[in-house]
Amino acid sequence: MALPKIDTPSYQLELPSNQQVVKYRPFLVKEQKILMMAQDADNKEDSYNMLAEIVDGCTFNSVDIKTMPIFDFEYLFLKIRCKSVGETVELSILCPDDEETRVPVTINLDVIDVQVEDDHNNVIGVNDSIKIIMRHPTVGDIKSVDEAETLNNIMKLLKVCIHEIHDGDTIHSMIDVTNKELDEFVDSLSTEVFEKIGEFFNTMPKLTHVVEIKNPKTEVTSEVVIQGMESFFS
Repeated sequence: MALPKIDTPSYQLELPSNQQVVKYRPFLVKEQKILMMAQDADNKEDSYNMLAEIVDGCTFNSVDIKTMPIFDFEYLFLKIRCKSVGETVELSILCPDDEETRVPVTINLDVIDVQVEDDHNNVIGVNDSIKIIMRHPTVGDIKSVDEAETLNNIMKLLKVCIHEIHDGDTIHSMIDVTNKELDEFVDSLSTEVFEKIGEFFNTMPKLTHVVEIKNPKTEVTSEVVIQGMESFFS
């Protein structure tokens, strides 16, 4: 006689980037095992691969994990985690006034959302005729870049996130551009344009939450901004 099948509840959410409705379920034991391995992974790429496997399984393989913006992926994981483990998490927040005292804070993960800054823009003007169209980094982009914020890693991420280069009515797709051509183009950019590209990354949508904490030693109350998936589980 076959063993009984266990019904698993399912839920729906809208992806922040395009409002696509995605159906998802909580972690099962098999995902919990993968999650524990991800937490013990030696490098970021292995960890992201395992987290992607979890999200893929919990969304019934209905979304393309590799190509979705990283903030969509983090939002999905956060919501799946809420329905699997619980809606709250305990964090130890560093007080910014003395930068040494930590305060325990309970965060309700269900209220965490992706915030988009008003001045965020993926179109970077180079001059009157040339503009760069950027795309948001994906899980694949992030895991392929080393954790250290070196100039080499920053440049690598910048170049993979260039979607198109427009020169008047001519559109250059990155599929048709060689690495050498792209390197020469990026190297020829002015510092002003480079800073605009930096602002694209600085202002792109992120999981963001603001908490108010009081330092028990100094009695100073501060607001602390928590950003990114890893910050909510550190």
